[in-house]
Amino acid sequence: MTREATILLSGTGAFAARILFDIAATATAPIRVVLAGRNRERLQWLKVAAGGRAAIFGTPVTVVARETDLLAEGAALAMIEESMPDVVVQAASVQTSSVIAGSGDAWSRLVAEGGLSATAVSQALLSARVAAAMSQLESRAPLINCSFPDVVNGLIKALGHQVACGMGNVAILSNAFAADRNIMDRSRIKVLAHYQNLGAWRRPAEARPGPTPRVWIDNEEVADVFGTFRGVKLTPEPVIDISGASGVPLILALAEGHPWIGHVPGPDGLPGGYPVRLAGGIMSLDLPPSLSREEAVAWNARYEEGNGLVVGSDGWARYTGVLRERLAQHSPALAEGFAVSDLEEVYRSMHELRTKLQQQG
Repeated sequence: MTREATILLSGTGAFAARILFDIAATATAPIRVVLAGRNRERLQWLKVAAGGRAAIFGTPVTVVARETDLLAEGAALAMIEESMPDVVVQAASVQTSSVIAGSGDAWSRLVAEGGLSATAVSQALLSARVAAAMSQLESRAPLINCSFPDVVNGLIKALGHQVACGMGNVAILSNAFAADRNIMDRSRIKVLAHYQNLGAWRRPAEARPGPTPRVWIDNEEVADVFGTFRGVKLTPEPVIDISGASGVPLILALAEGHPWIGHVPGPDGLPGGYPVRLAGGIMSLDLPPSLSREEAVAWNARYEEGNGLVVGSDGWARYTGVLRERLAQHSPALAEGFAVSDLEEVYRSMHELRTKLQQQG
């Protein structure tokens, strides 16, 4: 009899729902999903809806709802200890991704002008707590962090915890590009992309500024990325229909012990997104022959070095570029950066600033 693997999925928002629903529709081996969140009514509905989808598609998926508030002391530890997961997917956050489409208050404007790394501390809080709980319990389950992984995964690693990768971002582009060129063999296309590359694809084809992602098809680099994929356009809002779905085959491969090829952001805490290969439960970069690991990491790292949040080898996180300038206008102390070990304290200061700015039209 095939062993039933357990996937712990924390979060009940739209991103977590997409993951849950696609697991329910596509799993081929017995899967038990422990869905954790603090909204009891939302939990129960997602359980019912996912169960209905499993029945519709005839998949061996069961869902268990677990009421959990990751802001409560000890909650992450209890959640990991009780569920004993084979894979942990952390999709809960105190900062919703919808901020990228907002403009009605001073906080949204700060994010729009300075970049998404303004939200990194808020995005990291719950994921860092889950990672710390896994370290304390010596859990060997891979952690997939869905909260701003291009940057947050580096913070998690700097705290001394393990993180396998994230979901979305580079995978949004790689899958949209593959579909545009009718490439169904995942090994044929390789994309190097930072989350900062996404913004251009939310604009019309004739108005796409800035550096492009790097794309290889059959190990030949595409010279004109904007021109080649002119027909690809993303919505202004978070592209959850692709990003939330993109990690599901990986989650199932990890749970079921299958190999997998694709794209992920933040593998092992690296900045930005890369093509990867999963074999024997081990994930490694799957770069084209013409590109070294050092070159790929440096290419991604330059985005946050120019504007964003950089985590140094000394454990100090520093803001750069326009984000540092905009942040300094509201809080010179926060703009100076912080020791990663002080993440919880810094979150409280950042939360106070965000609350204040959200009240300013």
